[in-house]
Amino acid sequence: MWRSIASNALTLFIVVLVVAAGLLAWGREQFSGTGPLASSICFRVERGASLSAVSRSLAEQGAVSDARIFRIGADYSGKADGLKFGSYLVPANASMGQVLDILTAGGQSTCGREVNFRISVAEAEVILRELDPATNRYVEVVKFDPAKVAAPAEYVAAAEADDIRWRITLAEGVTSWQVVDALRRADFLEGLVDKVPAEGTLAPDSYEVERGSLRADLIAEMEKRQAATLAELWAVRAEGLPYDSPEQALIMASIVEKETGIPEERKQVASVFVNRLEQGMRLQTDPTVIYGITKGEGVLGRGLRQSELRRRTDWNTYVIDGLPPTPIANPGRLSIEAALNPDQTDLLFFVADGSGGHAFARTLEEHNRNVAAWRAIERQQGQANEGGVQGAD
Repeated sequence: MWRSIASNALTLFIVVLVVAAGLLAWGREQFSGTGPLASSICFRVERGASLSAVSRSLAEQGAVSDARIFRIGADYSGKADGLKFGSYLVPANASMGQVLDILTAGGQSTCGREVNFRISVAEAEVILRELDPATNRYVEVVKFDPAKVAAPAEYVAAAEADDIRWRITLAEGVTSWQVVDALRRADFLEGLVDKVPAEGTLAPDSYEVERGSLRADLIAEMEKRQAATLAELWAVRAEGLPYDSPEQALIMASIVEKETGIPEERKQVASVFVNRLEQGMRLQTDPTVIYGITKGEGVLGRGLRQSELRRRTDWNTYVIDGLPPTPIANPGRLSIEAALNPDQTDLLFFVADGSGGHAFARTLEEHNRNVAAWRAIERQQGQANEGGVQGAD
């Protein structure tokens, strides 16, 4: 009898082991297999949320098929205590293992709302955006210029969220005064700016910040990036350029930046100014004249007058020889690269062509024909300036 009992017990034990092994294999398959989400979702982990609460929420939103298996898998992988506060994009068909990795990876939230403070030449705008999980693209929620209107209620409410992301985007061609003036209106930054940085020394780029970041620290980072870019590109500059220092190259880059917004034209525009310097010709470029009037403090907002083209300032390249004493804006990487590696051409002139680009010329006769064509376009559009020629002439 005892032999029979022992045999039955052994059989039962084996059955239990087989069942347990089957359950373990099934659990592993459930944890690592394709998840139930039909489309991406934005999932929020609350600050201090427990694994149990998060697993239940994931199951309720259809991100995992079984909350218990998710918890067991988290325990087994040693990530049960690694949940990170924030909002995260969980893609369609993500396995439980992938979901767990997303929620424990840390770093910036990958979903939810973002405030992008865009500083451009014409204005500085606060843009509240929200990621659409279905398309993985940001959708604009609200946009406003803090210099003109009070912050909308929707922005004020969203700004209180702990997991909102903050970004400063600096456009090419903005002056240092414009940057400081705009940052002073960024209500999510703190601290004073003692002085306006030297013109040209701030890198147009996108900067991730946190609420309460110091304005001075952000400006220091902008200066650091611009200095690094200039040093990198100066080291691989073309031979024989008419610049004695990286600072002079930065001046040229700022002029190129203000003369064209078309990337493909930058090296061609730079070649015109390099050729003029090498031949002892004045640069004769309108943006330098404008800077001599405004000193970078705002936008002129009108065409140049003939009297302004003749008036001497340190930046009026219709009057002075060579480069002006300082940059006239903060140039981006492409303009710095153009100034240090311009196209090899024999071009000496350019003027707007009516399409957003420029018509280039080698001789004054050819240039005069291009200018006449541009003036005709201006008359047709009713946009003739009081005076001045756009581009070098």
